[in-house]
Amino acid sequence: MPIFPLGIVGPWEIVIIALIVLLLFGGKKIPELMKGLGKGVKSFKDGINEVEKDIKDVDATLNDKGNNTGAEK
Repeated sequence: MPIFPLGIVGPWEIVIIALIVLLLFGGKKIPELMKGLGKGVKSFKDGINEVEKDIKDVDATLNDKGNNTGAEK
């Protein structure tokens, strides 16, 4: 008999979880929940992209100021 670590979720566990979710929320609520989850993920990705853009802008500004300071001396 194989011994599996506690972190592994097998196919039967996924089926059982899906059935429990279906029973709890019903067939009509699941698409609404997934839509809300999708909007949340999209918003999160947009926020990450905005922060990365701001970091690049600040880095470019600092590099430009560093290059100008060296040229003045």
